[in-house]
Amino acid sequence: MNLLDSLGSLRSLTAGPWIYPVVAASILLDVFLPVLPSGFLVITAATAAATATAASPDVPSLLPLLLCAATASVLGDFLAYRLARRGGARLDRAIARSRRLSLAQERLGTALARGGGLLVVLARFAPAGRSVVSLGAGAAKRRIKDFLPWSALAGVTWASYSVGLGWLGGQWLGATWFSAGVSTLALFLAGGLAAYLIRRPAADPAPVS
Repeated sequence: MNLLDSLGSLRSLTAGPWIYPVVAASILLDVFLPVLPSGFLVITAATAAATATAASPDVPSLLPLLLCAATASVLGDFLAYRLARRGGARLDRAIARSRRLSLAQERLGTALARGGGLLVVLARFAPAGRSVVSLGAGAAKRRIKDFLPWSALAGVTWASYSVGLGWLGGQWLGATWFSAGVSTLALFLAGGLAAYLIRRPAADPAPVS
């Protein structure tokens, strides 16, 4: 497949207003099904948008794509939070059986209590981290005013990074599948770094002399 064919196939996949609800649905649901390729969809649409011209009006626009991705991210977090908050004893038992969920719930509680919701932002990039944190916040009955602002910051940060990667890849490498793949790899690398930072043990406070 030559460069023009690759460009055309990528644009044809993302052309039309339907791309926005598809991206939104994928992001909204991947808090419950982390296997959904929401990041790849956002990057692919942004890659196509990088070379948009007057002759290609159906190509996604960057600002609507960014707003769509950020809004769906925050809404998905909120739905997971509410579901977990109302989950009752059954969900509490499920979290207690999961070392990963229990640890995330404990660390989230400490972070939010200290006003350090950066954990919520980092978790948005880590594989399945968004699910763990959103469900953990709800199950721990954290106040929505302590969780939602950080969720909004996480959604905007993740959406901006993903759209920016796709746009930059399209500018540098052209609106091709190769460009979308390179940008997606960069998103995965950021997720790996976020996972490392989350799992890294916190430093013990220095003893008082």
